[in-house]
Amino acid sequence: MKLISANEVNYCVLIPTFNNLGTVAQVIEEVKAYTNHILVVNDGSTDGTLECIKNIEGIECLSFPENKGKGMALRKGFEKALELGFTHAITIDSDGQHRANDLPNFYEAIKQDPNALFIGCRNMKQSNVPGSSNFGNNFSNFWFKFETGIDAPDTQSGFRSYPIHLFKNMRFFTTKYELEIEVIVRAAWRDIPIKFVPIDVYYPPQDERITHFRKIQDFTRISILNTVLVTMAIFYYKPRKLFLDLKKQKPRVFFKEYIFDSNDHISKTILAVFIGVFIGLSPFHGFKMMSVIVLSIGFKLNKAVTIGLSYISGMPPIIPLLIFVSHELGSVILQNNNHFLFVHSQQLSIQFVAENILQQLLGGLFLATAGATIFSLIIYILLRLRQKKVA
Repeated sequence: MKLISANEVNYCVLIPTFNNLGTVAQVIEEVKAYTNHILVVNDGSTDGTLECIKNIEGIECLSFPENKGKGMALRKGFEKALELGFTHAITIDSDGQHRANDLPNFYEAIKQDPNALFIGCRNMKQSNVPGSSNFGNNFSNFWFKFETGIDAPDTQSGFRSYPIHLFKNMRFFTTKYELEIEVIVRAAWRDIPIKFVPIDVYYPPQDERITHFRKIQDFTRISILNTVLVTMAIFYYKPRKLFLDLKKQKPRVFFKEYIFDSNDHISKTILAVFIGVFIGLSPFHGFKMMSVIVLSIGFKLNKAVTIGLSYISGMPPIIPLLIFVSHELGSVILQNNNHFLFVHSQQLSIQFVAENILQQLLGGLFLATAGATIFSLIIYILLRLRQKKVA
């Protein structure tokens, strides 16, 4: 991820539009008062919007022959902005709800932190804010916090500054309104700071409002996306983040904070230690992360302990040693002479491979059980001695 400094900032204003003939020209003219770097993406409009845009000088325009969705308009806009050499794209809706006079606030924020993603934070307590907008925003904020741990006041505002120079190696998958959620969640997972800029917003009277948000279809798509993101957060992002945080700590600090100074009952701590070490030493390669998370949740254990100790085999020098020891222990259990270092090409067959897999599994399970039992017993004794010393 290539970070940049404030003096490298080069931004454009990206305006996606679909059938906004009545407002798009005014929005563009208001934006032109602040910058000449304007990129408009016409998302297959059928009401004359394209013809209107073509008559405006000094802007860059992309146009789709048919409607593909706001998400795809933004994605193609990001790609085009990068091609043109811009590092940031400030997106503003073309329906007239956003005020161009907030653009300087975004620019100042970008200069302060050019590697952050800024979202325009609306005052949702205004009397004219539609109830559906309030509900949708609260719904989105809740799931965003669950998925990223970030407490956000507004995750649905379309007035944003994207650090697109950090998106070069990111591939987005959604194409409709849900892209705006996908982007900020995945940006947060990449440790891109998510920050907020106060903005004004205008909601016209009910009979003048134009929205292309389809309540059933788009809300369903957003719900499906959140389901996928929540699953990824539980089984990948959060464990990975926890592990990376634990890696930064010294072993002594880890054991003191999460085991010896833990407020959990000693039985819970020992069970967490046993499961963590067992999974770490087990031969279930490729399934260790999922296994340790499922067991941690099922037994309501300290995830820092189980995940941290499960990576006991994550060090490159230990992995081949575990494989070798497991294979040799399996040979003892099965009472055969199939040793790791004495394999001849004439021995290779389906039966031979199957026997070796069984030998590896049995030896690995024995090693994991024995190692976890011994390690847990040592921790148990140390915890008991510590309790007696404190008492």
